[in-house]
Amino acid sequence: QVQLVESGGGLVQPGGSLRLSCAASGSTSAYYAIGWFRQAPGKEREAVSCISSSDGSTYYADSMKGRFTISRDNAKNTVYLQMNSLKPEDTAVYYCAANGRGTLCALSAMNYWGKGTLVTVST
Repeated sequence: QVQLVESGGGLVQPGGSLRLSCAASGSTSAYYAIGWFRQAPGKEREAVSCISSSDGSTYYADSMKGRFTISRDNAKNTVYLQMNSLKPEDTAVYYCAANGRGTLCALSAMNYWGKGTLVTVST
């Protein structure tokens, strides 16, 4: 089992930056990819970005490319999401998730989930 705990959410103005953290504990060798998903009010949960546990390869959803950066600190079992140039439409609950079966970064593929952290982009 893998436990995931997110932190770093909050209120930020449009154009601002925020860094989310996801601390993994438990059987941290039990997943092949870990990343971020988000769910905006009234919308479906969607993939944001993932990083492979083996080679560090990354995936980004098209709307996040160039603005968001995923990284990991293996010594701390922590994954980060640096979010820049934030827009009001980035407002959502951001979830950390891990895939224990493969490297696919997709909603249906993730079998470990954190409880989420709220990011609000507003003036």
